Amino acid sequence: MAATRPRSTVSAWQPSVPGIAEVFHARFTDHAYPAHVHDTWALMILDGGRVDFALDRERHGIGVSDAVILLPPGVVHDGRTVTEAGFRKRVLYLDASVLPERLAGAAVDTPLLFDRPLLERVQGLHLALGPRHSPPTEGFEAQSWLAFVRERLWIRLAGREPARGGGPGAGLAVRLRELLDARVVEGITLAEAAAELGHVHPTHLIRSFRRAYGLPPHAYLTGRRVARARRLLLAGMGPAAAATAAGFYDQAHLTRHFGRYVGTSPARYSRSGRP
Repeated sequence: MAATRPRSTVSAWQPSVPGIAEVFHARFTDHAYPAHVHDTWALMILDGGRVDFALDRERHGIGVSDAVILLPPGVVHDGRTVTEAGFRKRVLYLDASVLPERLAGAAVDTPLLFDRPLLERVQGLHLALGPRHSPPTEGFEAQSWLAFVRERLWIRLAGREPARGGGPGAGLAVRLRELLDARVVEGITLAEAAAELGHVHPTHLIRSFRRAYGLPPHAYLTGRRVARARRLLLAGMGPAAAATAAGFYDQAHLTRHFGRYVGTSPARYSRSGRP
């Protein structure tokens, strides 16, 4: 007797990124959600198949495309598979610190957002968050992607960017670089950096840094940590100890970035300098 294919595969977790209440990945071949509400925003992208859903009693159908689906908190909705192939989705549940509930009406009017920049930012955020049970990627990176997702959602729902503070870009970038240099090992969150530099808006902070130095601040910090790990490895420290001493989560986290920056593994790099 042939094995039956499971009707659903689900993976969910809570990342340590302020504003994201839950990450939810699922594959459904035969499933129908009952009518329900969330107390968070649901930001969804499809990786395969088609889904049909109703939001505030109006039905919508969408297949894999450039659309981002945004379901507001407190509004009744459902969802169901359309074909035998079902669908695959990735969802971020965002709290009110990312989007206020007063923007829910605009989301009810246009839950399907055909916005390529927004889609690319959501995909970048998912990559930065990484899969469940894997070592977390650089938290600064995920926070940066979330800030740009938030900015794009505000533009689509409110017709403008969120209120921001700012200062001269070059001076701000220099101050952020000094702050990152002082916190290479222990790190700093994007919110902490923005507050310490005068409560500037996070996206303004990231753009200022990129304009000044040609790369985003999270990439700069990762590069500094890799450089520190290289020195420690050549001094004789083992890869696991060097990883934590340089500010990485663990050896696997270091290895993932080390290969990108150096072209070899930490262990091979360490052995290369020995007689």
